[in-house]
Order: sequence, then structure tokens, then C-alpha cells
Amino acid sequence: MSDTTIGPRKGNVRVGYPATLAAELLEDFPREAELIPLSDGPGPEIDIEVWIPDPYQTRALRTWPKLRGVRLVLALMAGTEWIPPTVGPGVTICNARGAHNVSTAEWTISSILSMLKYFPLYLDIQRAGIWKRRFEASEHFAKITGSARAVYPPVMQEELTGKTVLMVGYGSIGKDIERMLEPFQVDLLRVARSSRTEPAVHAVNELESLLPRAEVIILILPATAETNNLIGAPQFALMRQGALLVNAARGPIVDTDALVEALNAGHVRAALDVTEPEPLPEGHPLWRCPNLLLTPHIGGSSPQFAPRALRTAADELRRYIAGEPLQNVVQAAV
Repeated sequence: MSDTTIGPRKGNVRVGYPATLAAELLEDFPREAELIPLSDGPGPEIDIEVWIPDPYQTRALRTWPKLRGVRLVLALMAGTEWIPPTVGPGVTICNARGAHNVSTAEWTISSILSMLKYFPLYLDIQRAGIWKRRFEASEHFAKITGSARAVYPPVMQEELTGKTVLMVGYGSIGKDIERMLEPFQVDLLRVARSSRTEPAVHAVNELESLLPRAEVIILILPATAETNNLIGAPQFALMRQGALLVNAARGPIVDTDALVEALNAGHVRAALDVTEPEPLPEGHPLWRCPNLLLTPHIGGSSPQFAPRALRTAADELRRYIAGEPLQNVVQAAV
């Protein structure tokens, strides 16, 4: 947790927020906040001190050129990588750490189970309406795992319980994923920027030594210059046959060309909520890859997300007005 203070405030603070948000979501904001709805269309310049950007980056970027006097950005998302180059170093930026932990962690667990239970295959069978096609599951198991041994009764699914799971990134969301994995009694290997104990966390420079051990690899780390293409052709080559890569983080962390090649070769399988590029264009080869579950960046979106994120912003705004340390700072103004 990062703390910073921007000094006590006197009088009302002008706070710009996306006009697309329902007014009742702002009921918890402090009375000292003068709330200014902002559209992303053309319009006059607007003086505000605190900006709550639209969660959709393209709309927020259309809004920014109209704003003047912004000292503090309260993002509604955990990821803020586009904001610093937009607003510059003179603005303090806070993210919504914890606001979509639950939804993202649930997506991660659901996608792992969906792939291990062969739900994409069974959805195809349901649409085809041919019961006996269920035996394709055994062929799929043998092909993706490389197992040549005879199995009876035929394999129709796999189990998560007892598998070795490598979690790359061990922040707030990662800890919620770990909590949800507990009933499955997995062997969890944790990786973060630096090593630590209690619990045991490996440094990222140990990643390549850990990849061959993992049956499931979860990516839940921020997109930075250091994490760009963290998973590329050399890392895919180290993964065991049939390993499941789950990206609930950011698309650029994975080299898309290398991923397409690994999927088409039948070496790995993947569940993705994010891609590079994003949005993924129509006709992109990733759409047609086998052994892939792909959702269009929806992992953080649930009916509970906006109220939770705005409560986080309202709490941060109270601290700002009172001159207290801010808690979710990702950039302190210089």
C-alpha cells in the first residue's frame, strides 16, 4: 500500500465523473464534493480538481483534453497504465485496488474449471445434439496431455484438485485467487517481483525454472515495461505438454504470435480474458486457435463492480479532503 498526502482542503472540491454513471452510485461521496458530470463529446473546457475517469479508456481519453486543474485522478480500475502518460507527472493517481478482486478471481477459477472440464467441447456437442460425440473427450485428453496409456472408463474431464498451479503476480487479486483455490488442495507456486517468505514467494527471475513444474499457469500482474512479453516462445517451450495458461491480467504480458504457435501446435491450452491487440480484430488467427477459451475482457465486470469501485473512490476522496494519506497511490505528483 502506498501513502501520500496532498494537504488539507478548504471549501468544496470539484470532482468530475463520467456522466454515464447513475446518480445513486454517488450517494456515498462526501458532501464537500461538488460533482460534475463529464461527457466524452465535444464541449467547453472544465475546471475540476479531482477526475474519476470513465472505465472505458477510449471514452476517458476523449474527455481529458477538456479538463483543466486536475490534481488527483481516482481510477475505477486496478490497471492504470494508460493514465500516467496522459495526465503527466504533476498529477497524483490512485487506483481502485480491491474493487474487482472478487469478479476477476471468480473468472479465473471458472475459466480453469471450464477448460479442465472440457466445457468448450461439450458446448459444441450440445449445439450439435449428438450424445455419442462425448467420446471425443478421451481423444482430446490423450492429444493435449500426450498420454498414451489406456484409460477405462474413458476420460471425460480432468480434475483441478491436487494440480500444481503457478501464479505469476501476487498482489491483491492474486491473494483472492489463492483463497478460492484453497478447497482444491493445489500445490501453489507464487511468483512476484521479489522473493519473500510467509508465504513463500519466488522472485520473477526464477520463473523459467518453475514453468516446467506447472500444470496451470495464472498471469495476474500489471503491464509494465518489465512484464511486456514476459511469456514468449522460450517460456512456452519450457511448459509441460498440455499446460493451461490463464491470462486474467493484460494482453501484452504474452507474446501473441508465440501463443498462437503454441496453441496450433497442440503444446498448450489457454484461457484468456485479455489479448494483444485489444480489441482483438475480426479475422485475427487467435480466434481460430484450438484448445482456447477466450472472453472479451469481461473478467472485472459484474453488477457489484461499479458500487464497489465508487465506494473505494469515495473513501479516497474523504482522505484527500481531510488532508490524510491516500491509500491506493500508483503515482505521486512531482
